[in-house]
Amino acid sequence: MKQIDKIYKYILSNSREFTKEKLFEIKGFSAQQVAEHLGILRSNASRELNTLCREKKIIKIKDRPVLYFDREQFIRILNVNLNDKCEEGIEINDFINLLEEKEDKSPFDSLIGFNTSLKNQIEQAKAALLYPPNGLHTLIIGSTGVGKSLFANMMYKYYKNIKQSQEDPPFIIFNCADYSNNPQLLLSHIFGHVKGAFTGAEKEKEGIVEKADGGILFLDEIHRLPPEGQEMVFYFMDTGTYNKLGETDRQHKANVLLIGATTEDPNSTLLKTFIRRIPITITIPPFDERPINEKLDLVQYLLSKEAQRVNKTIKISSEAIKALIGSTNYGNVGQLKSNMQLVCAKGFFNCINTNKDIEINLSTLPPNIKSGILAFGNQTKDKTTIWNMIPNNITIQPDGNRKFLETDDYETPFNIYRIIESKTSVLQEEGMNDEEIKTFITTDISIHLKQFYDRFNNDISRREGLLKIVDKNIVEFSEKIKILAENRLNRKLNERFIYATSLHFSALFNRIKKNTVSYESNIDLSISIESKEYEVAKEIHALIEKNFNLSIPNVEIEYLALLLNSIRESSRQERVGIVVASHGAGIATSMASVAKKLFEADNILAVDMPLERSPSDVLENVIEKVKQVDEGKGVLLLVDMGSLNSFADVITEKTGINIKSIDMVSTPLVLEAVRKCSVCDADLNSVYSYLLTDFRGYTNNINTQTIQETKEKNKVIITVCSTGKGAAIKLKELVETVTNNIGVKNVNIISLGLKNLTKSIKKIQEENNILAIIGIANPNLGIPFISIEQLIDGTGENILISIIQGKKIEAIKNTGDKQIIFENLCTQTIAEFITFLNPQKIYSLLDEFLNITERLLRVKFENPVKLRIMFHVACALERMVLNNGLVYDDDNINFHKETIEALKEASLIFKNALSINLTDDEIYYIADIIG
Repeated sequence: MKQIDKIYKYILSNSREFTKEKLFEIKGFSAQQVAEHLGILRSNASRELNTLCREKKIIKIKDRPVLYFDREQFIRILNVNLNDKCEEGIEINDFINLLEEKEDKSPFDSLIGFNTSLKNQIEQAKAALLYPPNGLHTLIIGSTGVGKSLFANMMYKYYKNIKQSQEDPPFIIFNCADYSNNPQLLLSHIFGHVKGAFTGAEKEKEGIVEKADGGILFLDEIHRLPPEGQEMVFYFMDTGTYNKLGETDRQHKANVLLIGATTEDPNSTLLKTFIRRIPITITIPPFDERPINEKLDLVQYLLSKEAQRVNKTIKISSEAIKALIGSTNYGNVGQLKSNMQLVCAKGFFNCINTNKDIEINLSTLPPNIKSGILAFGNQTKDKTTIWNMIPNNITIQPDGNRKFLETDDYETPFNIYRIIESKTSVLQEEGMNDEEIKTFITTDISIHLKQFYDRFNNDISRREGLLKIVDKNIVEFSEKIKILAENRLNRKLNERFIYATSLHFSALFNRIKKNTVSYESNIDLSISIESKEYEVAKEIHALIEKNFNLSIPNVEIEYLALLLNSIRESSRQERVGIVVASHGAGIATSMASVAKKLFEADNILAVDMPLERSPSDVLENVIEKVKQVDEGKGVLLLVDMGSLNSFADVITEKTGINIKSIDMVSTPLVLEAVRKCSVCDADLNSVYSYLLTDFRGYTNNINTQTIQETKEKNKVIITVCSTGKGAAIKLKELVETVTNNIGVKNVNIISLGLKNLTKSIKKIQEENNILAIIGIANPNLGIPFISIEQLIDGTGENILISIIQGKKIEAIKNTGDKQIIFENLCTQTIAEFITFLNPQKIYSLLDEFLNITERLLRVKFENPVKLRIMFHVACALERMVLNNGLVYDDDNINFHKETIEALKEASLIFKNALSINLTDDEIYYIADIIG
């Protein structure tokens, strides 16, 4: 072997043993080391080493003495590229600096408190993002303004770093609250929709799930997702597939990591099935729980931002710092930021035409912030040493080179600008005209205002709660404006007016301060310029300019007029409230929407209850709606099934609100309830009595006589689903089984979709006698309607038989007789999800399984629960065949012994008939369903 080869072999073999740390420490091998190892002259070793450098086999590292290292190993260890001009030697420190820049600190390290109060949260986030293959879905919990959105942004930056792809993965942010009052629009925005999915859907649209494919979807205020939205999202989390609004098949796929954020307790606002699919929960601590050094760092950081923004030095006293920290109680870091901007803006105004620094001391602070020094004093007992960390004065220089993180914008809980701006463009995109948008937004403003106001209903002093958010001088101005508006409009206004105007003025002044106030509107939102509200708005506009010495854009008159109109709509005398609760997606909402549209009602709310949720699960949701709609005269609860009828007494006991409940809800019943309750002197008992005993609908029920009168026409039953295909055709087949079973051959069954439904029915009605309409939507044409839910619970089938046979329709309860439709629904549903087992044979076994279980446990399951259990057990049997059973992962398996033993005994029927044994874990899941 040649001498040069021996030298290269020595350099190569030793270079392979180096790590990055060892390379930075030792750097390489000198010519003297090589010469001594091989027993040659140093000059000869140096000559050969230089030859190897020219041949690009090794590199020369500048040091004293010069050192050498294998080129390929250097590239591998440091993961760097080397150019061809490094023969003269390279500086190893350059690569150390390069790597530090390349590796950078973790994005989380830029957060104040990354190694103290946020340390555990950051470790959780890293674990969630690094978990193979694509990370774990995460929920961030924290009060308003703690920095949940900022933390989610840091998670995305970290995610981007670890992915190291050529293109940045998408990061889509969506606030679920923006469309919480319109579930259809919400789901369309999340999953997209197909053309014709709803009125105004002129073309197919992609949803944010599709946009987030390969990246992160951040769902802010995730608790505002309606139950049906949560179900669609958790199904997507399970399978990675979804369907757009208007589609029946889940034919779309996406790989998306979900991060949710909420200010609420997830256990009370989210479905349990939804929570189970989010394994990581990160709680961000509120401002008052963070250590003093972090609070001080936050103050200095926010001051630095303001100094850079106005390009002036800012000097602040320790008393002012203590007051700012002490006054931060409602909105956490977000409120601190807002307060900081306010005091800096005032300081800037005082020295706007001078070269003086901005000086902030206790005397220059607004009263509501100045009083924070008292709160600060109460917080700091026994912490004197710690609080002495605050220096007498802090001086912040404007540093143009400093990079800043964006913190959450803090805004008042009710903000008319946000409501209008966040929804106008989306509603325009959905095809709404200006008048429709104005109506939608006016209603939304009223709802937002009532929700905020209701939060303070139990406060000892509502005014005190408002003063935590808004300056005292603004509240006092609003109180004067209330008197003016009452005199001009000749009506009494409640406290809600003061809340609305105070919060609105606060947001307006904040926008003027930030230079973000708009001088023109994207939509004609003004009430008629001849209206009293518009005249009062003009007067208020002039008073604002005079009292606060500000120039207010004229478009603000339109906003004020709109606000006055919204308050007018919600300042009526007390009325009876109405809550509609029904099983099925959108059923209750649909009925309530019709009533709202026809009567412009705002005293009615809806609760849609998914079929798989038990009444007890939805009780809290109903209670919340009852509280919202109650105006002091009680609430009428309209439900679809008797099982929900028991809510009345429970709700009255829990809330003290007088409740009356009526079951077998229908659209005519809802309309009549709203009509009667719209009269201010109507009381709950009289409305309840009238609806229960006197109201018989807006048309006479079909009887033998009317059938005889129209016997010359063909008899028709119409089935309705979203498209008129697929589900509607299956529904048609189910109805045919009923007609065949009772021996009726002269009834035609026609399937229709929702598009042009009323027009299609009227056309059919010209030449046919329509006996009934069955499906997901009631067109309210005076024709008996049977919902899918009624078919499932058995009452609908009995009603249908009565209609076909010409009998009088009465409130028929499920008799427990064998139901053709229920059996067909079960077998068809099971057939879609199992491959190896016979659905017909399975149904009879499942039916027997339920009969045994009911007998052993001495219970009677309703049909929706039966359907749920049958479907789950059928899938469990299939899993046993495939040797792929579920594992029950709940740490607290605490079922009644009687329940488990009954299920095990009942499951023996599968062992005897199919030689299939259900595992204990599968039994636990069935017990979970039964409850």
